[in-house]
Amino acid sequence: MDYKDYYAILGVPKTASQAEIKKAYRKLARELHPDTNKDPGAEKRFKDANEAHAVLADPEKRKQYDELGANWQAYQNAGFGSGGASDWAGFGGAPGGTRWTYRTASAEEMGGFSDFFRQFFAGGASTGGGSPFGGGASAGGGGFEYVDLSNLGRGGRQRAIPSAQATAEVTLAEVATGTERMVNVNGRRLHVKIPAGVSDGSKVKLSGAVDGGDLVITVRVKADARFQRDGNDLRVELPLTLAEALIGAEVPVPTPTGSVKLRIRPNTQNGQEIRLKGRGLPRRGSSQKGDLVVVTRVVLPKLDDDARAQLTEVLAKDPQPDPRASRH
Repeated sequence: MDYKDYYAILGVPKTASQAEIKKAYRKLARELHPDTNKDPGAEKRFKDANEAHAVLADPEKRKQYDELGANWQAYQNAGFGSGGASDWAGFGGAPGGTRWTYRTASAEEMGGFSDFFRQFFAGGASTGGGSPFGGGASAGGGGFEYVDLSNLGRGGRQRAIPSAQATAEVTLAEVATGTERMVNVNGRRLHVKIPAGVSDGSKVKLSGAVDGGDLVITVRVKADARFQRDGNDLRVELPLTLAEALIGAEVPVPTPTGSVKLRIRPNTQNGQEIRLKGRGLPRRGSSQKGDLVVVTRVVLPKLDDDARAQLTEVLAKDPQPDPRASRH
C-alpha cells in the first residue's frame, strides 16, 4: 500500500500554515462537492480532501503524520503494509522513537476513509486488534493515537458535512424577477442568488460554500398589502367609479413590478373577477407564470340631494331586474 501524501492532495507545501491548509481545503471542497461536480472522479477526490483535512487541520495529528512520513517505507518493509504482524522493536519502538497512547477505532468508525488512513491511525493491518506498529497495543513500545472520527457516520458511510444556516428577506417584486443578497456566515460575506418564484420559507442551497459544507438560506417574503398570493397566482382588488363600471374605461392595475392597463367593459359588476393570464409570479425553475386575478370593487359616488335626484330619475327610465329575485 502506497504512502498517501495529504499535502499533495490539498496542493500545499509541508510548511503550509493552518490558514493555508484551511483555504486550500475550502477551495477543493467547493470544486469537488458531489452535489455540484458530476465528474466520475470528483467524489473520490472529495473524500481524499476530507481525509487530508481531517489530519492536517489538527496540529497533533499532523505532527504524528509528519513523524511517520520519513519511516513509511521501513514500516512497509517490516510487513505491516501487507498485513504482517512484525513489531517495531528494530526501529526503536514507534516511528521516531516516539511512544504514543493507542486506542483502536472500530471498523464502523473507519469505514469512510482510505485503507492508508485506517492502517495508519487505527491498526487496520495488525493482528489481534493491536497497533499498526506491533502485534498489540504494548508491542514495540506502544501504539498510535488515532484521528478524531466524530465526523464519520455508521455503516461505513461518511456523515454529511454540517450545513450553515442564513436568512434572506425579499419583496414580492424580487420574487417576480429573482434577486441577489449578501449574507454573513462565520465572519464571511457570501454572494447568494435568489431565484424567481420562491415562496416564504423556501430553501436555497449553496453546495460546499462553508468549509466544504452547504450554506442553506431560508427565504422570507415580505407581505405586500396590495396582493393575496395563492401559489403562483396573485389576487388584487381594483376600485372602480360607478361611471367606469357603467360605461367602461381603461384603468391601471398594479402588478409586483409595476402596472398594466386593463380595459373595463361596460356594465362591469361589483366583485367581478377578471383573470390576466401570465401576469402572476413565475414558477420556480420554469419560464411559466401564474395569473393575476383582478377583483372589481365599485365605489358609489357621494352626491348632494339635487345630483342624487337627477341620477335616480335617469336610472328610473331604464328599470332593472330585482337583484334579490334569485334569492326567493
